[in-house]
Amino acid sequence: MTTFETGNREEAIRYKFTLKECFFGDAAFYRRVAMVVVPMIIQNTLSNIVGLLDNVMVGRLGPLQIPSVAVVNQLLFVFYLCIWGSLAGAGIFSTQFFGKGDMDGVRYAIRFKLLTAITIFTVAIAILYFNGPALILDYIAKDTTDAARAETLGYALSYLHIMLIGLVPFSLTQVYASAMRESGKTTLPMVASMVAMVVNFLCNIVLIFGYLGFPRLEVRGAAVATVISRFVEFAIVVIGAHRRGTSYTFFKGLYNGFKIPISLIWPILSRTLPLFLNEFLWSFAQARLLQAYSVRGLAVVSAMTISSTISQIFNEVFLSIGNSTGIIVGQELGADRLVSARRSAWRMAALSFMSTIVMGSLLALAAPFIPQVYNTTPETKALATRFILVLACCMPIHSYANVSYFTLRSGGKTLITFIFDSCFAWLVSVPASFILSRYTNLPAIYIFIIVNSLEIIKCIIGFCLVKSGIWVRNIVKED
Repeated sequence: MTTFETGNREEAIRYKFTLKECFFGDAAFYRRVAMVVVPMIIQNTLSNIVGLLDNVMVGRLGPLQIPSVAVVNQLLFVFYLCIWGSLAGAGIFSTQFFGKGDMDGVRYAIRFKLLTAITIFTVAIAILYFNGPALILDYIAKDTTDAARAETLGYALSYLHIMLIGLVPFSLTQVYASAMRESGKTTLPMVASMVAMVVNFLCNIVLIFGYLGFPRLEVRGAAVATVISRFVEFAIVVIGAHRRGTSYTFFKGLYNGFKIPISLIWPILSRTLPLFLNEFLWSFAQARLLQAYSVRGLAVVSAMTISSTISQIFNEVFLSIGNSTGIIVGQELGADRLVSARRSAWRMAALSFMSTIVMGSLLALAAPFIPQVYNTTPETKALATRFILVLACCMPIHSYANVSYFTLRSGGKTLITFIFDSCFAWLVSVPASFILSRYTNLPAIYIFIIVNSLEIIKCIIGFCLVKSGIWVRNIVKED
């Protein structure tokens, strides 16, 4: 340990690491990483596999069901990221409080999360319920026949109205599960998610197709299955958090004298607002990207849905490593181990990048085969295969941008992450996709390649910001 392993920020930033220190950690470091990241990878990968199976089952119903469900899920994706972003601001404090050993501080952060989640899901349900038709129609290409337009809208609305019920348990589950992950204890959220996935899968089989005497509900069955699984997951997490002898001691007394110190509200809120705004604008940017591609027809929307669902399974390794970077580096900062925080950030970036070499290769090998299981047109299958190959090649680029984002966020630099993430999307990615899709005759695949390749610019910015050490801050240190 160096003489300034803790406390002295300026010297910690000036500390020069060897190349070996940046790329390789000792056994203790990788054991710690494994304890955080492996359950997260298992949970998220299984979740995405079930999502793929759901997607395939809906895809077996017909060509219009895929884009109708895809559009609703894209709208809900905006909500999901708003929840994750709004909880992340308090999560920065929760992580650093835990690293410091301050359990009261962790409880204050969780209470802030609860109030935030309740506010957001109430507003979101109202917006999506009353404005659903207009939002959905925006994704249906103008040259779509009136009959196909009406049928797609009908499927989408029936799916949306049921899915809105599940936003409540989903939001509250994220409050509990995020606090558990920020403590480095990720097993219970993993188990809850796995049980919920099994429930979702089994309910999908019987409700979508009407097996075992259940009615054939088709896309509505997929929504009902998801809502049931959301409540199951919420019940498991809450019971595990509050049972006697739980290892999550910071949940004890959570609702006793429910208060948050006034002195803590603005520090949390000032970091929550940029993250909430960032996730909202970034997810909205992703929705606009899909909308930009949708002018090329429903086949492109279906192909993008298939490719994103499949690639997400392979992306989960680097996404989980990125998320774990925020936890591990954040705990180091909270414990005032600033040099160790910088060293861990570089090691996690190297680990994330190396993981994409393996997972990207596997994704490329799977690209020609998985789209074939969908009941859709040959054009859609061929497009989906090409989109998957592009995502496989761009995986290292996306992984470094992702780990840079979580590193910057771990030190509470939420305004910088806002500029780095959503501003880049709206200033670069969205305009590029809009202009290329509407004012050129380029095929959709070439537009997709160009837009994804622009992430290289983001990686360069991320590298410079991480290297500068601007994020190396202990935000819960007592003055």
